[in-house]
Amino acid sequence: MKTAAELLDWGQRDLDGLVSYCLTLQERVAITSRNSSKPPSQDGYSKPKPKSLRGKTGKKSGGQPGHPGTTLKPVEKPDHTEVHPLSICPCGCGTDLSAQPVLSYESRQVFDLPPQKLVVTEHRVEVKCCPLSKKLVHAPWPAGITAPVQYGPHFLAWLVYMNVQHFIPLDRIGQMSFDQFGHYVSDNTILTAMQTTVRQLAPFSQAIETQLAQEPVLNADESGIRVAAKLHWLHILSTPKWTWYGVHAKRGGEALAAFAILSKFMGRLVHDCWQPYFDLLCLHALCLAHILRELIFIHEECGQAWAKKLTDLLLDMNQEREEQKLHAANFPPERLHEWHQQYQGILHEGRMVNPPIIPMPNAPKKRGRKKQTKAQNLLDRLEKHENWILAFLHDFQIPFTNNQAEQDARMIKVKQKVSGSFRSFEGAKLFTTIRSYISTSRKQGRSVFQDIKSAIVGNPFIPGVAESE
Repeated sequence: MKTAAELLDWGQRDLDGLVSYCLTLQERVAITSRNSSKPPSQDGYSKPKPKSLRGKTGKKSGGQPGHPGTTLKPVEKPDHTEVHPLSICPCGCGTDLSAQPVLSYESRQVFDLPPQKLVVTEHRVEVKCCPLSKKLVHAPWPAGITAPVQYGPHFLAWLVYMNVQHFIPLDRIGQMSFDQFGHYVSDNTILTAMQTTVRQLAPFSQAIETQLAQEPVLNADESGIRVAAKLHWLHILSTPKWTWYGVHAKRGGEALAAFAILSKFMGRLVHDCWQPYFDLLCLHALCLAHILRELIFIHEECGQAWAKKLTDLLLDMNQEREEQKLHAANFPPERLHEWHQQYQGILHEGRMVNPPIIPMPNAPKKRGRKKQTKAQNLLDRLEKHENWILAFLHDFQIPFTNNQAEQDARMIKVKQKVSGSFRSFEGAKLFTTIRSYISTSRKQGRSVFQDIKSAIVGNPFIPGVAESE
């Protein structure tokens, strides 16, 4: 038989649990892609109204004054010239002008594609009889000529380019080839071209892993992809100049250990606070875009003013940093101290509204993390990782957000939307290896198509080597 005090205590705990449960449900309903890490594709039909964190600049939309712009310009030496004679006067009198001298020309140029066809080159080697052995011998075949009939490197590069760069499915590439060149290619031909490319990319893969481990700042992210009808994880490491993709069945520490790139990395890793990253020996910096979205949720859905103050403070920090970068390498120590004090002061305001949950005396201990509101969880993170959150103030190389890695993940998600999933793990590895090469080539201002062709013939672009040439 419980005493009155015990029953009251039990009822209070039950009421607190019910209130917490209702708040959790309310928070879940209010979550959108704008105020959380939820992807826009899961917003459903009632998508939130777009709203930028940048604010209004007062500038008109479109190109700004001084923007160079681009347009089609005539060339000095056209490939073909067609002269159109003037025989009858167009002014209306009908005079015959055939015998009149040409005074000048007016010209207009048309840029167009030539007729599309595959050019067939037949290679012939001389066959002779050796006077000593009496055997028939022939000259060596050129490099890469291995079959009686085969496709050349330009066409194979086009097949890989269409699939990996533009995400065109295999059967549609076959149809495009037939429509443009009059030759239908099978899925196996395209896959063989991709396998050849990946074999030739071994030096590139080794070089980029070495290069990334030496970078001062790396962006990291991971995203779910479907492989052989099962959930796998795409892992991304990137900078403004390099991109690396890896596929693994796991998301966390097991995958990071298997790739063995970050275990050698001692620079600054920018990420979204995924816990396995903190087990690494490197320094860290947290993505402020993720934190700003959570602060928007706390302010707009929970009505807490401190979240809006912190949002404004972080944006002001970043704006002042961009201005400071124009004439200095860092902030003076006193300014950094002011920033940290303001940051801590706002967190104190937040704690006054969201005090930590103190367990009831004699309450049974429960396994796992304690249940808290989103505001309490966010405050815990903001307090614990203050140095990682404000790292961008101390080192101007550190980006304000992890957008670089998220942008590099975006193209793989487009591939998923087109194809649905990868049929096999090997197919996913083929695609991500070539995509690493393509993305790095594009970031460095190179011709993606030419670099694919170079890889197929055994001369891939190598990070670091190409820069010094």
